This record gives sequence, structure tokens and C-alpha cells, in this order.
Amino acid sequence: MSECDSGKAPPPWSAVFARPRGALLQELVTRAQSLPPIRMGVVHPCDRPSLEGALAARDKGLIVPTLIGPCKKMEAAAREAGVSLEDVDIVEAPHSHAAADQAVELVRRGKLHAIMKGALHTDELMAAVVRDGTGLRTDRRISHVFVIDAPTYHKLLFVTDAAINIAPALDIKRDIVRNAVDLAHAIGMERPKVAILSAVETVEAKIPSTVEAAALCKMADRGQIAGAILDGPLAFDNAISRDAADAKHIASEVAGDPDILVAPDLESGNILAKQLVFLAGADTAGVVLGARVPIVLTSRADDVKSRVASSALAQLFAHRPRATT
Repeated sequence: MSECDSGKAPPPWSAVFARPRGALLQELVTRAQSLPPIRMGVVHPCDRPSLEGALAARDKGLIVPTLIGPCKKMEAAAREAGVSLEDVDIVEAPHSHAAADQAVELVRRGKLHAIMKGALHTDELMAAVVRDGTGLRTDRRISHVFVIDAPTYHKLLFVTDAAINIAPALDIKRDIVRNAVDLAHAIGMERPKVAILSAVETVEAKIPSTVEAAALCKMADRGQIAGAILDGPLAFDNAISRDAADAKHIASEVAGDPDILVAPDLESGNILAKQLVFLAGADTAGVVLGARVPIVLTSRADDVKSRVASSALAQLFAHRPRATT
């Protein structure tokens, strides 16, 4: 009889942790503290988590926040959180849509180096960011990168895209990879290893993500994606485990040691990232790239540590060396 059949609760799941939780993200925060803070617009921070996260990032020396939203609501949130808004720059906006528009306009005027989402829907903020003519579009597709510190894995692991692009076509996946590679370079990875994920490791016409993975690898061979080592398609097991790759006779520089996992679509990427949090004890940070400035796209479930680490990512990215022509 199983424990479930006997009415006894199963033992709590546990994993062998190679290091303390969040240690690698904390190293990123410490590295970022050696750089000048960036001016970050915090859009509609009208709840306690939004304010606490922004002010904690300020106290770490990562950002100089500009709070954009209805003053009365922000002041009420500050009272609830027991924090002071004295000496904090505040821009009045009557509602969340107006706050998003104000943040974008301040970026366009060179007043802000980054944006952080507060207590508003992602769609509200991103609508202002991608609006034709007045938004923050570049020639690169916008995408999100999770930076995951799973203590059961030997280094930081990027997962992309799990928040913006629902079913990206090949040209969009190219930009998703390029954005993640740029972030890897910004935090000090010289030549990150990129695993293009699918359900299998062979190219199958009936599984379009395998064909796209192969095309992305050829793009890297031809210089359309630079500064990284790509391999794919790879199933998750042989991307992460060298033993699994060896069992299938996969010769790969990436298998068993990826820095970046590129998901076939948003659903699989989102599920993967959340599995790592809830089943592998991972801590996460994240940032949206491809716009004129990095965007910290927080979730209501994000704690202060996650918001601080995400601010550090944005700061490191903003200070990255730019290619000269």
C-alpha cells in the first residue's frame, strides 16, 4: 500500500542543493553595486510590493527611482508599507495607462535609463512600449529573459521567452536568442552556450520547433547570430544532462552545460521557469530586452529579492559596453 493509499501525507520533496539559495543572483547584485545607479521609472507603484521592491533596489545603490502614478495612491501604499517617499522623485499621473505613457515619454526624452512595472497589467505597460511612433521599439523584437538561480544546477540559467511572444516564428526566435545572448554578455559571459529546446533532438518535419532550431543553428554558423554557441534541437533532458546526451550519442558543446534555454513557445517556457522555482528551489530575476531601455517586468508574486535582482540585471545591461562602428 502506498503512503497516499494509507492516508499518510507523502514526505516533502527535497533536492540536493549545491549552494545556498539565491547565491548567484546575490553575486550579480554585488557586482552591480560597483556601478553607478541608473534612473528607473517605476510605473504605477500603488501597492506595497511595488514600492518596497523599488526602494530596496534604491537602498542597494542600483537605481534612482522615479515613481510615476497617482500621488494619493502611492502615498497610501507607502503608509501601508511603512516607508517614506521623502526625497523620491514623483511624477503625477492620473491612472495606470497615463503612468505607462509618461514613463515611455521620459525614456524618449533621455530622462530614464530603465522602466519597472508596478501595480498594473503587463498589457497596459507593454502597449505603451510598443506603440507605433511614440513607443520604444527598435529593429529588434522585444522579448523576456528569466535569469534563474537553481541551486541544483551549477550556474545561472536563462530561460526565454516565457512572458512576451506567444508562438514566435523563426525570425522572432532569432531576436529572442540575440536578446538573451546580449544579456549574457552584459553579465560577463563571453560566449554563452544556447540550447534550442524541443520535444526531441532530431529534426522532424512534423514538429516545427525542431526545424526552427536547426535553422537557428545555421544562422549562427552564418553570422546572423553572433557571440554564442548554439545547438538544437535538444530535448530538455539531453540539453541539461551530459549523461542523457551521451546515452543518445549526441556530440555537443552545449549539452550538459547550457547557459541559455530557448523554449519553443511561451507556454512551454513559462511552465519550465515555474517548474524550476517550485520543484528545484530556484530564485529568479527577469528583464525585457529589445526596447530602447531594459524593462523590469515584475509579477505580483515576486518578492523583494527578485525585484532587487531584476533591477541589478537592468543596471548591468544599461552599463554594458556598446559596440562601436
